[in-house]
Amino acid sequence: MKVLALIWSDESNWERLSEDERKDWYGKYRAFSQAADGKLAGSDELAPTQAATTVRVRDGETVVTDGPFAETREQLGGYFVLDVESLDEATELAAKIPGAWHGSVELRPAAEEEGP
Repeated sequence: MKVLALIWSDESNWERLSEDERKDWYGKYRAFSQAADGKLAGSDELAPTQAATTVRVRDGETVVTDGPFAETREQLGGYFVLDVESLDEATELAAKIPGAWHGSVELRPAAEEEGP
């Protein structure tokens, strides 16, 4: 099964880190990726929320605004796509994602298509 692991944290904490501290965190993420070899189907770090664009269509009109959809205490900073046998396995992997140590990791299984 495919499970999206969404990494949420306060991005202002990231902005306060020194370059060496950031390198250390990137190293922890690389170590996780290597340890989870064979269980990752994709991953990416996301640009800060200031780079976000929100698109809505209302009454046939496209409305584009700068910034995220909603103000939140934690922001989506990245994700992993996990290819696992069960949600329990995804939970075990999520606990090893460095973002879980200072923020949270939301697990969202892909919707399974029902048979004909």
